[in-house]
Amino acid sequence: MARYRFGRGEYQYFNYPLPSHIQELRKSLYRQLSQTATEWMSALSLPRQYPADLDAFLEECHAAGQTRPTPLLLRYGMQDFNCLHQDLYGDVFFPFQVVFCLSRPGEEFTGGELLLVEQQPRAQSIGHAIALKQGEAVVITTRYRPAKGTRGFYRTNFRHGVSPLLSGERYSLGIIFHDAS
Repeated sequence: MARYRFGRGEYQYFNYPLPSHIQELRKSLYRQLSQTATEWMSALSLPRQYPADLDAFLEECHAAGQTRPTPLLLRYGMQDFNCLHQDLYGDVFFPFQVVFCLSRPGEEFTGGELLLVEQQPRAQSIGHAIALKQGEAVVITTRYRPAKGTRGFYRTNFRHGVSPLLSGERYSLGIIFHDAS
């Protein structure tokens, strides 16, 4: 990560064909999130519908030149961190991704909370720190979410990262649904 100024730590994307358990997890989670993704776009008055099937969505990615898989493993050691960012790899993107904690907090590492920063229009940003237990996952937005205002819905942009590890090693699995160019 340091080489690209993304933070400190290591990450490795999976290649196609994905390991079968990663592929099944990606398909299952996509299927559960696709309708909500379409509803979010509708709330934001964006003309985007997501197919119910991951393979159909990936065909759209591939037609746009986005053919590299994006699920990844991340490893953080002491004092490693991930800068705030969005995982957008081309014009076609899915508004959700899922982060899994693979290590035991308090035993294998301390610190290393998932950070979410929500940028509200014409207001101060709001920060959220999420401490996941081993095996827990959180669904986060890839780019923005609809927020209810007095005149309907508006967009709040999100970025995410990881706070510095205070000790040990932390492993995470990231399931991103769109492919990269």
